[in-house]
Amino acid sequence: MAVLRPYLYSENAREQGEFYARALKGEIVSIQTFGEAPAQYGQDPDRVMHLVLKACGLTFYMADSDRVERGNGLDLTLEFVTDAEAEGVFSALSEGGKVLMPLQRMFWGTMFGRIEDAYGVRWQIATESIVNQVEA
Repeated sequence: MAVLRPYLYSENAREQGEFYARALKGEIVSIQTFGEAPAQYGQDPDRVMHLVLKACGLTFYMADSDRVERGNGLDLTLEFVTDAEAEGVFSALSEGGKVLMPLQRMFWGTMFGRIEDAYGVRWQIATESIVNQVEA
């Protein structure tokens, strides 16, 4: 068994991590800067080398990067048990970003929507499908 932990590179990991902590009702549990590392790697000592964010029962990692290029080949998907949870996160992650598909009841029975947040990360927000609830 493995655990998948998204690792997001950012032009400002501290700011982006704080946004996600608010939007996902989580917390940043650790930030290590390049200044804390034994070798500076030619980096500004205040830049984030490794950030740990815990939210929605998940762990996300983040780090500063000089140049971030986002593609359209990956969405991060969060599934919630209730419509209210999904609606709250959808609204929060939408701030400053753009809605690619409004959160709405789909023909398969769940709520579903897509967002590109203010940092260019694409998210799918949904409620759990009946199939997922049976598997649990």
